[in-house]
Amino acid sequence: MGRNTKEMRECDMNILEEIQNCPVEWKELGEVVETVTSPVKLTKKEYQVTGRIPIVDQGEQFVAGYADNEKYLEKDEYIIFGDHSEHVKYVDFAFVQGADGLKILKPKSGIKAKYIYYCFCNFYKKEGSYKRHWSKARTTQIPIPQSEEIQEKIVQILDKFTDYVTELTSELTSELTSRKKQYSYYRDKLLSFDDEVYQVEWKTLGELFVFKNGLNKGKEFFGSGTPIVNYTDVYRNNKISANVLKGKVRVSPEEKERYSVQIGDVFFTRTSETQEEIGKTSVLLDEVKDGVFSGFLLRARPITKLLLPEYCAYCFESTTFRRDIVRYSTYTTRALTNGSALSKLKIPVPSLEIQSRIVQVLDNFDMVCNDLNIGLPKEIELRQKQYEFFREKLLTFTAEGVYPDSGQWTVAWAQSDLIKLLNWVFGPIRVELGALGDIIRGNGLQKKDFQDVGVPCIHYGQIYTYYGIETERTKSFINPELAKKLQKAKTGDLIVATTSENVEDVGKSLVWLGKEEVCIGGHSCIIRTEQNTKFLVYLFRTRFFQIQKEKRVLGTKVIELYPKNLAKIKIILPPLSEQERIVSILDHFNTLTNSLSEGLPKEIELRQKQYEYWREQLLKFTR
Repeated sequence: MGRNTKEMRECDMNILEEIQNCPVEWKELGEVVETVTSPVKLTKKEYQVTGRIPIVDQGEQFVAGYADNEKYLEKDEYIIFGDHSEHVKYVDFAFVQGADGLKILKPKSGIKAKYIYYCFCNFYKKEGSYKRHWSKARTTQIPIPQSEEIQEKIVQILDKFTDYVTELTSELTSELTSRKKQYSYYRDKLLSFDDEVYQVEWKTLGELFVFKNGLNKGKEFFGSGTPIVNYTDVYRNNKISANVLKGKVRVSPEEKERYSVQIGDVFFTRTSETQEEIGKTSVLLDEVKDGVFSGFLLRARPITKLLLPEYCAYCFESTTFRRDIVRYSTYTTRALTNGSALSKLKIPVPSLEIQSRIVQVLDNFDMVCNDLNIGLPKEIELRQKQYEFFREKLLTFTAEGVYPDSGQWTVAWAQSDLIKLLNWVFGPIRVELGALGDIIRGNGLQKKDFQDVGVPCIHYGQIYTYYGIETERTKSFINPELAKKLQKAKTGDLIVATTSENVEDVGKSLVWLGKEEVCIGGHSCIIRTEQNTKFLVYLFRTRFFQIQKEKRVLGTKVIELYPKNLAKIKIILPPLSEQERIVSILDHFNTLTNSLSEGLPKEIELRQKQYEYWREQLLKFTR
């Protein structure tokens, strides 16, 4: 996996002693670099997936695309600064400039380009606002060792450490990406409402919100005054609390009232470099006294009490809604949206109770994925801080302290977890049987294999001719050698007959309650699930199930319900607690109607005996 931090520190401690004795001059970044003008600037529309020359712009991606241009910047060493994005890159190849807002820098003589790049990354403090930043960035103070050899040694060490951190974090980042994809899947599943069991009303945003553009002021008004919700506040957070807001602006009383913000307001980014990033949303969850919002944003203020603010935060970042926003935005040199376009979009509006449950679930996922105090994000943060610590010590000429590692924490989810989650949020849900667990096809058991003792077995025909809804003992047995070759049901498994001479009997089932495993044959299958299997037995006998079964059986004289077709049958599945309640009720009715010792049969027997007693008494005459 590469060298660990301790080994690297011990190996490179000697360079720190050299650095401390090297003459150093602190200079502004603008003094040691010169700007380079690109011969051409490409718009986003001109970006290609493949091409001869890479495209570099101010976006987060190192290479934004490719082109086949004849004009480009020749191969050399460049430091790239995003005037709006504040991203810093080191480039040592020929490239084409993409879009606007890029500062292309080259070092003056006697200074290593990559050394300047590392200093820029270390000493420049990002402002995090959407404006031009080069005027401040160029004044950044950086230390310049007079010895180019020292510069080169620092670069070599930081290169090694960069490789080390990249190697260590790549796996963590991959895991985090997978976890976020999982989160997105669960979020979209909860917010799809594509099942008739939990149908909701879909409303346009125009029915739920009123839209307003934000405040536009000259830069001289910013820096003091009242809090303002800025573009980056919304772009980086799907929920805004008061402590997130760092910007200030001076406004008049009329502007304060016109551009006010309140709990529940939803903000959309009105403009973006790309269509994919347009209409990012954030919901204000705190009271911000006298707060206003930026002209780069749209405010959507609720006009009903049908939506929880936290629900909006998740609903507006769902894949479906994001797709609709992109579809209704416009794009020339920049992507744009407006209140008129957004008013036409629709979102699902379930009950407030369902919204609350969705929020609880997604809050937990959000904490796992994004909380800086737990899990993989913390691990990645610590790795990065290790690197930044060492980089700063090299560049400020001290050598003290070390940042500790933390352990890795992962979490896994299964299909059954999704079902539990959907049950908890919505109550009954419609699912395919195949989603409940494993469906295992039987093999090889015939009636001629039966014997009086041995390993217990259940033949498919016995399921609908001999057994009831459950059993812990078998009528038949087979020899142990044959048993080794057959599929076996465990305690609590559902055994289903997949063959019969009629449609009514195929698909009948029973629950195996025996302590040992029981063998099944080729015309049966096992359903192994965490759901209540006795509930499924009762459900398999309903008309609702029979109708679906009839559509999936094959054959005329011999009727087959193949496991793959059984798996596609949809059932209405209540939560596990409700399954257990239903089973207890049906068990009681089953006892009343079918037991020989209880219920109506017993009652009839007693009535009969009572009748016979009185008959005897009434007809008992003295001779």
